[in-house]
Amino acid sequence: MANEIWTIKRCLEWTKEYLAERGEEHPRLSAEWLLCAATGLARIDLYMRMDETLSAAQLETMHAAVVRRAKGEPLQYITGSTQFRMIDVACAPGVLIPRPETEMLVEEVLNYLDTEVLSPEAAARQRVELPWNDEVEEARKAEAALADERATAERRAANLTAADEAALGGDVLGSRAYAEELADREAEEAAAQAAEAETAEAAEPELDEYGIAIEGADQETASAQDAAAPAPAEPRTARVLEVGCGTGCISLSLAWERRGHVTCTATDIESRAIDLATKNRDALGLTSDEVAFSLTNLVSSIPREEWGTFDVLVSNPPYIPTDVMRSLPHEVKDFEPDLALEGGADGLDIFRRLLNAAPYMLRAGGLFACELYEGTLDAAAELCRQAGLSDVRIVHDLTDRPRIVRAIVTEPKQRQ
Repeated sequence: MANEIWTIKRCLEWTKEYLAERGEEHPRLSAEWLLCAATGLARIDLYMRMDETLSAAQLETMHAAVVRRAKGEPLQYITGSTQFRMIDVACAPGVLIPRPETEMLVEEVLNYLDTEVLSPEAAARQRVELPWNDEVEEARKAEAALADERATAERRAANLTAADEAALGGDVLGSRAYAEELADREAEEAAAQAAEAETAEAAEPELDEYGIAIEGADQETASAQDAAAPAPAEPRTARVLEVGCGTGCISLSLAWERRGHVTCTATDIESRAIDLATKNRDALGLTSDEVAFSLTNLVSSIPREEWGTFDVLVSNPPYIPTDVMRSLPHEVKDFEPDLALEGGADGLDIFRRLLNAAPYMLRAGGLFACELYEGTLDAAAELCRQAGLSDVRIVHDLTDRPRIVRAIVTEPKQRQ
């Protein structure tokens, strides 16, 4: 076998059949992920270089990866990474793998921050309604359409369905999200440039009856306007507290997507999680001032002087009810850490402790948001109401299952 020629195409087909025989649900998609990790190629590039021969080192890496996958080990642990919203996140055994549902949790927090905390200039997705926005909107739609076309081409080339992509949170969805984000940023820049150009135009001077400019009239008018106009509010930096950070994907996404306007403090009880999250932060070029990780139990390490200063307390805590743990898929219950999964008899053990901490950690009007097991959301919402939180809402995920509870702290507390 060592002397045989293994092309990308041959290896892809062999791996697909091998995994299918061992019960792999998406054998071709898994084969692609493993080949991409072994070769360093993007999925679309595999199909552009089907006749390329794999090196001995690539074959050895691929063989070890296929053996691990055949035993049920998650792809993200084998390849060492996954995509989460706009960032790549390193993954490792002992730390929970980020899920697509958690991307929605980040979205909920961003929407709150943009609306309630950050100024329009600071919120990257806030757009000024100006006459030229029609042109900008057309450009945004064209950019998103291009991403859709690219996604369709990838699926056709790989003979994948949209369901295959959704099952593993593939990079097609990520590329579309990135294109839309990029288009929104271009829209903001275009609006800002147009506003600057309009401001730069000289105001028409006031003329006397002979058509001669009245000296000092424009300065007086400008001074009067300046005096009448209220001073713009100073944009402030939003402060987010995340409990149970795992890979760091939530805090890192918040800081990355609103860089310069959001800082995060994130905790975890597992040292491997803190080490991995720090690695992910460094890979993004973020600093400890932007995202600070702390090894601690829940909020135990938060200094007393910082209580009541956070705008958001967000968490994807352990939330699987004990009875449900036994029915989890093999690759979850046998490979991912129980500590990050099991939430007690009703799945809400850690949630109750977070709910108790929220009024002490958050300022008045601060957001408390948690991802939870679908069967516990109604109970969690009722607990929030009983605790005195307001505007309690349940958010459904992309499969229309209840997934997130969010509420507002109206009356912060102080421990004596």
